[in-house]
Amino acid sequence: MPSLRVLRTFLAVAAEGSFTAAAQRVALTQAAVGLQMRSLESDLKRPLFARRGKLVALNEQGRALVPVATQIVTLYEQARHGTQADAPLAGTVQFGAVVSGLGQLVRATLELKRRHPAVDLHVVSGKSNPLIAQVESRDLDAAVVVHNPAVHRPSLIWTPLYAEPMVLLTPAASRPASPRAMVERYPFIRFDRGEHTGELVERTLRRLRAKPQEFLELNSIEAIVDLVRDGLGVAVLPHLAERDWGADPMLRLLPIPQAAERRELALVQLRNAPRAEIIAAVAQQFLAAMAPDGKPYSSGS
Repeated sequence: MPSLRVLRTFLAVAAEGSFTAAAQRVALTQAAVGLQMRSLESDLKRPLFARRGKLVALNEQGRALVPVATQIVTLYEQARHGTQADAPLAGTVQFGAVVSGLGQLVRATLELKRRHPAVDLHVVSGKSNPLIAQVESRDLDAAVVVHNPAVHRPSLIWTPLYAEPMVLLTPAASRPASPRAMVERYPFIRFDRGEHTGELVERTLRRLRAKPQEFLELNSIEAIVDLVRDGLGVAVLPHLAERDWGADPMLRLLPIPQAAERRELALVQLRNAPRAEIIAAVAQQFLAAMAPDGKPYSSGS
């Protein structure tokens, strides 16, 4: 069985997106991190990463391991500090979340509040970058945000939660074709290029080698979906965990397997965050509600 230190290193690589950044986070050399990850893959008898030069990305099996490794490490920390899952917690914690993660976070906090009435939890919504800034300024204790592995901030700890695959949304009445053909045939509604989600859209288009009919650029996934539903264009978006777009009679959802981009969501907190035990309990509750495929259960499932 892999050691806790190896699992912690694995989670650091998953959060940081490179062995170099993970090495700084866990106070090891890059070579030591690489050795631990090869040992982990050998122990589990399967590859966990797709390696591209100095960059590494989790493959499907690596992503499936993240919630398991997180729970193992969290349970050990609880045992080491003499706490138990049902031990009483108390205190006030301020959480933030992007809109797509708000429902899951609220359910996790309500469940924790049910079991620990002395915990006072407040939740606000916002965009990822402002929420991260509020965590850094201590206006928030933690937040569920879109994690951009290219952003390295040593003061922050990232706990991976789940991933949303990039998909193509088209009006139900559109003529079916390949994702590339659909993007080039119909007006393209793009998500804001200044956001990490917009970067994922652009990378997906490049992998498709598609030249979209640029039509409109917005900073709201739900607004873009409404426009597609009204027949005004097509869009590449992350498939939000709690949105069953495939069942919407006004929409057609097309997977983009050849692009293989995914939007990663994570819980971010300061390395020396106060009330860390409450934050860890919320994260554990969040992960416990996840479905076997790595996505949270939704109310419609």
